[in-house]
Amino acid sequence: MATFRYVAKDQNAKTLNGKIVAESQAAVVDELRKRKLIIISVAEVRESSFKGMSFGGKRVKEDDLVIFARQLSTLVDSGVPLLQGLDALEEQITHPYFKSVIGNVKDDIEVGSSLSGALAKHPNVFDVLFVNMVRAGEAGGMLSAILDRVASYKEKSLKLKRKVKAAMVYPIVVIFMAMAITLFLLVTVVPTFSAIFESLGTDLPLPTQILLAVSGGLRKWFLLYAVAGVALGFGFVLYKQTDAGEVRIDKIKLKLPVVGELIRKVAVSRFSRTLATLTQSGVPILASLDIVGKTCGNRVLEIAVNNVKNNVREGESIAPTLAKSGVFPVMVTRMISVGEKTGEMEKMLSKIADFYDDQVDAAVAGLTSVIEPVIIGFLGVVVGGIVISLFMPILTIVTKIK
Repeated sequence: MATFRYVAKDQNAKTLNGKIVAESQAAVVDELRKRKLIIISVAEVRESSFKGMSFGGKRVKEDDLVIFARQLSTLVDSGVPLLQGLDALEEQITHPYFKSVIGNVKDDIEVGSSLSGALAKHPNVFDVLFVNMVRAGEAGGMLSAILDRVASYKEKSLKLKRKVKAAMVYPIVVIFMAMAITLFLLVTVVPTFSAIFESLGTDLPLPTQILLAVSGGLRKWFLLYAVAGVALGFGFVLYKQTDAGEVRIDKIKLKLPVVGELIRKVAVSRFSRTLATLTQSGVPILASLDIVGKTCGNRVLEIAVNNVKNNVREGESIAPTLAKSGVFPVMVTRMISVGEKTGEMEKMLSKIADFYDDQVDAAVAGLTSVIEPVIIGFLGVVVGGIVISLFMPILTIVTKIK
């Protein structure tokens, strides 16, 4: 398949420009004739390898997707034809790559593709959840409502993600600053005192000897330590990319004090919100569970959801398998069980998601209040320990003089 750009005139002598994806130039000519257009020119578009590249690259922000889904929903609901709606949105998009993607989606629809099929060709922009919900909306004749639901889901997910990121920024910055200050003291300040202590010719206290040994070793082997640190970091990244490594690291994350509980609550909230949104949109339950497993954000929960999917395929209920996994809280499995029995599982899942969103807010506030004094105490011990170790010999000499 290739992309062809055409110039033609309609029955009112209006000049039309556009692109069509087809197997050959002859196929494009046939398509334009079917549309009763007078063909002026048809030429194949040679795609540049740099097309769509910018400082943002091929990364499209979630905010842009939310705006796109919300605006397209409004246009479709207002009776604007899908192609005209996409054309209007393409004109106002400023992100170069996203703009080209919407242009390609529009071209695919022009040659007979469905919206979901056209979106599925761009998985780095439109994820499986987005595509499957649009496909369900097309099948049920409720595309506008589904697009609005996609936008609402992504807004809530984005809000949750930002809360967690905001909670983690402060401790990460403070820890980094603490490490930088400690390194600066050991490399630049401590060696100055070392020369002074040597000139005094007195026995040094044990903490001071340890501090000088650490400082000397760090200065002497700094390059080696730096290379070893980079190698360890690179090895950790490679290990995390393996299935076994990812599962093991995610298990450790869930067992971390304070932070582990926050990660679990975020994952449960995402699981509940995603499954509720998909089932409300008419996506089949097996397809929904497959998507939910990939969007949980934790491999331990993903494995549990995959087990649920396999059991549901064999005719079992969702709640018992979730309970057996030991990953989901009892309240969640009980509410899902009630929802399955009463036929109101979507409602129960939405309630679970709302509840855990509130729990995440409380956990984030608690995490901040716990981490702040811990970090301050850590800084006090490290910096204070260095200062005390440096001044202990001086105090000893002063005491002897007195």
